[in-house]
Amino acid sequence: MSERPLNDDNGDTGPDEFAETGANGPADRFDEIVEAETDRDPDLAVIEAGSRTLRTQAGPPQGDGVPARPEDPEVDRALREVEAELADRWGETKIDPSLARVEALMDILGQPQRSYPAIHITGTNGKTSTARMVEALLAAFDLRTGRYTSPHVQSITERISLDGAPIAAERFIETYRDIEPYVRMVDEREEHRLSFFEVLTGMAYAAFADAPVDVAVVEVGMGGTWDATNVVDGSVAVVTPIALDHTDRLGSTPGDIAAEKAGIIKSGATVVLAQQPVDAAQVLLKHSVEVDATVAREGMEFGVTGREVAVGGQLLTLRGLGGEYEEVFLPLYGAHQAHNAAVALAAVEAFFGIGSQHARTLDIDTVRRAFASVTSPGRLEVVRRSPTVVLDAAHNPAGAAATADGVTEAFGFSRLIGVVGTSAEKDVRGVLEAFEPIFAEVVVTRNSTPRAMDVDELAALAVEVFGSERVQVEPRLDDALEAAITLAEEEGEYAGAGVLVTGSVFTVGEARLLLGRG
Repeated sequence: MSERPLNDDNGDTGPDEFAETGANGPADRFDEIVEAETDRDPDLAVIEAGSRTLRTQAGPPQGDGVPARPEDPEVDRALREVEAELADRWGETKIDPSLARVEALMDILGQPQRSYPAIHITGTNGKTSTARMVEALLAAFDLRTGRYTSPHVQSITERISLDGAPIAAERFIETYRDIEPYVRMVDEREEHRLSFFEVLTGMAYAAFADAPVDVAVVEVGMGGTWDATNVVDGSVAVVTPIALDHTDRLGSTPGDIAAEKAGIIKSGATVVLAQQPVDAAQVLLKHSVEVDATVAREGMEFGVTGREVAVGGQLLTLRGLGGEYEEVFLPLYGAHQAHNAAVALAAVEAFFGIGSQHARTLDIDTVRRAFASVTSPGRLEVVRRSPTVVLDAAHNPAGAAATADGVTEAFGFSRLIGVVGTSAEKDVRGVLEAFEPIFAEVVVTRNSTPRAMDVDELAALAVEVFGSERVQVEPRLDDALEAAITLAEEEGEYAGAGVLVTGSVFTVGEARLLLGRG
């Protein structure tokens, strides 16, 4: 049995949770892992991360983490009231380069975000999937987790998770009503009312403190420096791949965008960097040096050293900060998810002090169980068979390119029909061009949100990219899904056809409901 990595304040040590780098377990153990066997004893000894922490008393998360509407009509009514009140505020895409309002809210709430350590995640693509992997790994080591991500796929309650599952509608309502008087006080004092996202951020931090959690996994909403989440000081800062998105707000080059995202890197933190464009990497490294942060870079200190397509996902060999992790099954598709897994693993290792205080790996069986349990709704998610319908929330060119590669690698469709509904402010042409090589035909549509691109404008762009003979227009999403499935069901040489629904998180969320998920 290997040495315990950290002692508590009294010098006591507990049962082993880490292991020296060594041989893999037997094949039959791996078969169990592939089957996502995640039953753990909730009373396993506590893991210390610098100080004594709480044990989680909840079991592993169940399902895909996307809740349906509350069954109780009174609870549903109360939740709709809260949603309406939040929607009456500034939308989350309208930002003001100031933390004054959210800092004022944290002050009046008693600084709840300072009552637990945090792993803070920014970047352009892969933030939510990476956050879910980090959460799964921490939970596997019996830490109680809180996760804050955005936007949601179907239910607003998805944004705030405890113990790997969205908080119950009743708790979401209670949390909002608890902080509502303080929100009104800040509204009255500041020039502008707190925004939708700022209030939700306050709710998340308050819910995590009330739980209480051992560690918070926090995804930035947009950017970094001025993002409402940035009142938290992450002991680990993660930057997933940076690409062009929100260029009207964040900058026109990856380097410009990186300068904004670098704001989450705080003095003395450990920074885990995914592979980045050169100009973005230069900015991030320069900022890290300025604030005396320790840097771990994908491709240098950690990375993906092996990857094979497997039934239901992929089989990985990851190099972490402490050593190799072989035969790690990840039930998600695409090379980009393998890289997200490497980043998540390094972030959790850094949280536990591996690479700086300790030169050993995390327990391999625990890591395998954690990754085998990961879900990421709306990210190359199969929601129907015969024909196969896949959902992916890609909404910028880099994300679309990764999705296109992942679909091609994992599914091998003889003919793929696209259903695309985008938001108006995105680089829609770039998204369409990324999908053009893999879509035999595309059905353009729109989701029900005000941000959706006009379907005629989207169709005009699609015709320029695909040609008129490959474009079909269906203004209603339900009609678009039916049309695409009908095309995919054509017999003969197209028996292996499939459907990919993409272009926006909102489009994917609504399609998920229409196809019977949630």
